[in-house]
Amino acid sequence: MAEAADFRGTRPSPARRWLRRTASAVLGAPLLAGLLAVPAAGAAPAAEPAKAPTGSRTVDVLLNTLSPSVPTEDDTLTVSGTLTNKGKETISSAEVDLRVGPRLSGRGEVDDSAKRSEYLPGADPVTVGDKYTVKFPKLAKGISQDFTLTVPVDKLGLDDPGVYQLGVSVSGRTTTAPYEQVLGIERSFLPWQPEASDSRTKLTFLWPLIASPHVTAETRSDEQQTPVFANDDLAKELAPGGRLEQMVSLGSRLPVTWVVDPDLLASVAAMAGKYEVESGDTTVPGKNQNVARQWLTALEKVVEDGKVIALPFADPDLASIAHRGKNVSGTLSRLQNASAVAATTVETILHVKPSTDFAWPVNGAVDSSIVDVATSAGAHNVIARSDSFRETAGLPYTPTSARPIGGGTTAVVADARLSTLFDGDMSRAGAATLAVQRFLAQTLALTEQAPDNERSIVVAPPRMPTAAQAQTMARALEGLSGNRWTQPLDLVSAAEVKPDPKATAKVPRAAAYPKKLRAQELPTQAFQDIRTTQSSLDSFETILTQPERVVTPFGNAVNRSMSTSWRGQALEAQQYRDAVRDYLQSLTSEVQLIKKSDVTLSGRSATIPVTVQNKLVQGVDRLVLKLTSDNIRLKFNDDGSMAELPVSIAGGHSQSVKFDTATSANGRAQVTARLYTEDGTQYGEEMTFTVKVSEVTPTVLLVIAGGLLLLVLAGIRMYSHRKRAVASDTANGDGDGPEQPSDPTPDTGPESGAPSGTGEKVDR
Repeated sequence: MAEAADFRGTRPSPARRWLRRTASAVLGAPLLAGLLAVPAAGAAPAAEPAKAPTGSRTVDVLLNTLSPSVPTEDDTLTVSGTLTNKGKETISSAEVDLRVGPRLSGRGEVDDSAKRSEYLPGADPVTVGDKYTVKFPKLAKGISQDFTLTVPVDKLGLDDPGVYQLGVSVSGRTTTAPYEQVLGIERSFLPWQPEASDSRTKLTFLWPLIASPHVTAETRSDEQQTPVFANDDLAKELAPGGRLEQMVSLGSRLPVTWVVDPDLLASVAAMAGKYEVESGDTTVPGKNQNVARQWLTALEKVVEDGKVIALPFADPDLASIAHRGKNVSGTLSRLQNASAVAATTVETILHVKPSTDFAWPVNGAVDSSIVDVATSAGAHNVIARSDSFRETAGLPYTPTSARPIGGGTTAVVADARLSTLFDGDMSRAGAATLAVQRFLAQTLALTEQAPDNERSIVVAPPRMPTAAQAQTMARALEGLSGNRWTQPLDLVSAAEVKPDPKATAKVPRAAAYPKKLRAQELPTQAFQDIRTTQSSLDSFETILTQPERVVTPFGNAVNRSMSTSWRGQALEAQQYRDAVRDYLQSLTSEVQLIKKSDVTLSGRSATIPVTVQNKLVQGVDRLVLKLTSDNIRLKFNDDGSMAELPVSIAGGHSQSVKFDTATSANGRAQVTARLYTEDGTQYGEEMTFTVKVSEVTPTVLLVIAGGLLLLVLAGIRMYSHRKRAVASDTANGDGDGPEQPSDPTPDTGPESGAPSGTGEKVDR
């Protein structure tokens, strides 16, 4: 009985043709071997059998487009790409063929097929037929040629729903090998699901809006506190075609869960107003307000009905904190602060209430210490990944993502194979097309693993996707439109799905944490630097009359110092921390003691003024100025060798604080002036000056008074003597001549040399 495939007008399916060719090759191999093994009488020994065709890497085959990604029976499949002859010879009679089949079974076979790079006869799919080929008379070495193959889907011979191998090969001849052989091949996948499946996988796709820090701790002293950006690179990401603009515009039409870093929103909101950008040693006005406003408006419209997950402010590196920072005092409290401000920031800017119940460690790699740190900041759900949370029960299917790990905490385990498909360079069309088809194939194969066991799967893509990666992810999700084997689910709901009791729920040990990721963590010194800066900020805050003008920008900057985006950028991270510290020091030094020259005191008491200067725009209060002396005989305010007075100074002013002093002996004293906050913390640098004491005793005063009295009496005597002499000359008619030295001494009474009476006082 003739087979249907042999009837006029009928064609065997690619799968059946592949089986027939394989069977013929297998059955004919022994006979051929026997014929070759028996040479004719008298003939020379037979040459060694010719080897299988080689050189399938001679031509590089790129698949630039494959449309539609998920075809139906009435579609026409179009595959376009580029051929590049990388060999040393010109290829003649080149022919490009489309290959389809056989159907793959399971996710493992999809992976195995994707790993093969060379043509493998019997394993690779067969050609669709000569009718659907593209021919080139020759392919010169080093030259590229574009091609397009178009085939009606009903000619592909697709049978049962599932994932089929799809390949494009080029065959031809060379001078060295003048027989037809496959010289290049590229493989992909064709998901075939003509109708919606009764059982569909719930798919959660995270759509992250995260950026590296761009805002410094510096703000201008105007009423608006104009922020200063380290650069204007964020504007490039927000502009049309930029990474963040693409994330919003593409995500607006996709069923995704938005995962947002509140710092990004705060930075864009700051850019939407007046801002400045560092340029060398100065700053210049920022000019991208419109770009920022347009992006925020678009995002606000997109998320008004969607689920938004808010990470802690500035996306702190949970693994670095757990492994290197938690033992540095204050680190965990800063993480808690970053979590606390997250919700407020998102609500203020986007006007939606986000979920702050999720923590997302880098690459979903977790251990018990990371989970502890995450939960200490208020998270009850930790986004992990299956290459960290490995299955140990040998399940023949991929289990549901949600796993209870104790203490009321749920690990939401993202699928590693799906999550990492978009990690590479997706700017090349060939790479993007392969990633899309592999993503669709994996999701369909996953659903077919256990069609009666409906599961929930989470995809956590790159944390900061490039524009090309975002476009590729969007194409992949668009391929799932129609919900033929998946249906969308938001992350909050995914965390609440009933877990699979057979799935692994044991948190990995610390030793299992990837060494490569550990090497990229922030060092312990980073958290010590942050602690120092925070301590200075705490002291500075207590003396300000408007502390919020300083606490908010510096608090945000401290949080940015712990950002996940610093991984692999140790130098840049250190420079950012140093810049925050240096700017804070420059502000705190604006409140200082004015250098005082040495002071000379005479007498038992005097007043010593010490000047405190405030160059800040806002006033300072709750400061205490203390003076201490190393000479116990120099006393302040009748209260010993130490005294303190409160200090309160308006912005841009100075205050002279006066201390009363008293001394009982001559000598020198070293006086130290220090500023303190109310809690006793020393503020700023101390200032020292010397006090020279020259005390005047009562005896000395009496001697000085007696001397002055003698001088006065001598003057009176001389005056009286001269007056009598003039009168005598006048009486004798001899008043015309001056008095001569030989003139007789005037007759004056004797002067008293006794000391002044008791109770007399001479003022200084």
